[in-house]
Amino acid sequence: MNKASVEFVVRALTADDVRGRSVLEVGSRDVNGSLRWHVEGLAPASYIGVDIINGSGVDEVCPVESLIDRFGPDRFDLVFSSEMLEHVRDWRAALLNLKAVTKPGGILLFTTRSSGFGFHGYPFDFWRYELSDVTALFGDFETLALEPDRSEPGVFFKGRKPSGWKPRSYDDYRLYSIILDRRALDVRDGDVRAFRAVYRLRVVAARILPRAVRRGLKALWRTSRSRSARSARSARSE
Repeated sequence: MNKASVEFVVRALTADDVRGRSVLEVGSRDVNGSLRWHVEGLAPASYIGVDIINGSGVDEVCPVESLIDRFGPDRFDLVFSSEMLEHVRDWRAALLNLKAVTKPGGILLFTTRSSGFGFHGYPFDFWRYELSDVTALFGDFETLALEPDRSEPGVFFKGRKPSGWKPRSYDDYRLYSIILDRRALDVRDGDVRAFRAVYRLRVVAARILPRAVRRGLKALWRTSRSRSARSARSARSE
């Protein structure tokens, strides 16, 4: 969580959005900052923070993919998440659950990272969302605020769930994967293992190798990923 994302949430969430309302924070574990102080200061009727592991700020352990099973549809007046979406491998299930547990007329707000922001695992890191992605993937919500993070690559969104909302399918939508360095439908287990192995080598190399050698390895890594991306595009076109 950076200063810009905190400022967006503080600015975008009004007292009317929160006071006397039911609130769900998804990805609430305090890793590098929390917005709970601000939201609770606006006097919600209830506040539940969920995350995949227990810790500071977590009231219940519940992954985003299981929100509907745990709470049921149309449950919360406000659902918000800060710097969580890029870490969820099954992003389609994440978006469906966030939207579904929001009440009709309720608010869904999130901040997430865009292409150009470096790898950061909590516990892992998969995707990058651009403004165009949010426009496409949240076209079934009324957009109240959509803006880029002007300090680091990222995007901020606040929307309202319309009455009569129905889930959409995004099975054919390709999102940018930081693991694959290209847009993809999904990330496979082998992709994750390969990225982990190379990433560990890069971390070790950064500690022990001279700077010139590190630069050469970095260039080789970029070339390899570029070739892999071109091969994948060629295979899809055949």
